[in-house]
Amino acid sequence: MSPGPSNSFKYPPMPLSMVESGKNVRLVSLQAGRGLAQRLAEMGFIPGVEIHVVNNGITGPVVVLVKGSRLVLGRGMAYKILVE
Repeated sequence: MSPGPSNSFKYPPMPLSMVESGKNVRLVSLQAGRGLAQRLAEMGFIPGVEIHVVNNGITGPVVVLVKGSRLVLGRGMAYKILVE
């Protein structure tokens, strides 16, 4: 007998640059080269970490809170960080 369908639907990961201000998300993966991935990891962006989006307007940088530190990311960099 197989178990019934799961009720835990998950949205596919999306870029951090698309998350609305005020939302909390979890980092899934980095779609970046080795140098940028290492730099982001040194700033605390590791898979599973909670990220609070402080400010994400239509243009300009994305302001986030990671492990108690406020960080400002350019849109290109934020686009390479996949979250759920």
